[in-house]
Amino acid sequence: MKIVGRRLRGWQAVYDIGLAGDHNFLLANGAIAANCFNKSHSTAYGYVTYQTAFLKANFPVEYMAALLTANSGDQDKVQRYIATCLSMGIEVLPPDVNRSDIDFTPVGDKILFGLSAVRNVGQGVIEAILQARAEGGAFQSLADFCERVPRAGGDSRILNRRALESLIACGAMDSLHPQRNRNQLMQDLPLVLEWAQARAKDRAVGQVNLFDMLAGGSSNEPTYDPAPSAPPVDDLPDAEKLRQEKDLLGFYVSNHPLKDIHRPAAMIAPISLADLEQHTGQGMVSVIALLTGLKPITTKRGERMAIVQLEDLTGQAEAVVFPKAYERIHGQLQLDRRLLLWGTLEMRDDRPQLLIEDAEPLEEVKLVLVDLPVAQAGDIQAQSRLSEVLKQQVGEMPKVPVVVKVTDGYHAQYVRLGPQFRVEDADRARRALNSAGFHAQARDLLSLKL
Repeated sequence: MKIVGRRLRGWQAVYDIGLAGDHNFLLANGAIAANCFNKSHSTAYGYVTYQTAFLKANFPVEYMAALLTANSGDQDKVQRYIATCLSMGIEVLPPDVNRSDIDFTPVGDKILFGLSAVRNVGQGVIEAILQARAEGGAFQSLADFCERVPRAGGDSRILNRRALESLIACGAMDSLHPQRNRNQLMQDLPLVLEWAQARAKDRAVGQVNLFDMLAGGSSNEPTYDPAPSAPPVDDLPDAEKLRQEKDLLGFYVSNHPLKDIHRPAAMIAPISLADLEQHTGQGMVSVIALLTGLKPITTKRGERMAIVQLEDLTGQAEAVVFPKAYERIHGQLQLDRRLLLWGTLEMRDDRPQLLIEDAEPLEEVKLVLVDLPVAQAGDIQAQSRLSEVLKQQVGEMPKVPVVVKVTDGYHAQYVRLGPQFRVEDADRARRALNSAGFHAQARDLLSLKL
């Protein structure tokens, strides 16, 4: 078992022994000790598990920040833990040059990415940023940042344009100019860099510019008003900003194409990519994922197939589309498209691989929503009648899931019926259910608010 120690705000250590197994591990300790496992070893593991569970329950933000930091070198684990943060109601934000430390940083009820996660930003730059912030307080502007960081680092060349562009593109400088967008900061950057370099040269020879003199300052206390800016430009599209975040941080952070619909998505396709291995050999499964890679292949017979890369909030997975399925669904396989996928699972090189049989864009996914009062939901005759109506709607290609909304006048509970109750046509099933005395709707998945 892997146990990793981390400092945590005055606590001695936090241990990564798995997120889901805290309770089960505690229960298992007695069984382990009773079956000739060293009791002292079992007791030690139990105590560590108790500490971990205590920290997770009472200091969830600090615990998850430490856990993310401890596993920062494992991208799969980091993505899985970011998804866990989402399920715990903890928001993970992009890095911020005014608040982030080197590693993941807890701030209130949120977690900030650490500056070390930003590609193209070296350790020397990070140390200079933290030192400048410690000496002079929060950065007030892009110009302030470009002037103070090289001074703190003791080298005018320590802060290069590539590092600055990466910090802007990943959102680390959003707080410096809330009224300016990232594209505007990127256009301002060449002008500000030239301005900062000129001031550094003036300072090196002991010159004071006119604006500093009028402000009553000196070469050691510059002002920032004269910093130039480019003509106003529109911001980049949200999709492009997310792509840049993914390229620079390795993850979608400020948003994710699947984040806003993760609750309804989990209802109709509860299997996440991180959990695929647990469902191998269980027949047809359905998952909702973002298609991030597509490699068409021509077989020896001249048939077309594809290997695709998938991603959801919990991780990545590889999938294969064999020729017959590829011929039918290749038009749906487009990069950065959100898809509901059906297929079977097999293990390849000790990793689960999805063999895709069918695919549908989320924008086209429909479901049947049946409203049932509590009394009707508990009526065996009503349950039997509902089952009979749905079985008559299965058809040859049953892909539309059926969800029951059970209400008591104050609360609602959504229940997804099993795959044997999927129907072929949402509108036809709706009409049949309404004719049988049920209240049913055909709904688009993306319109469902839970």
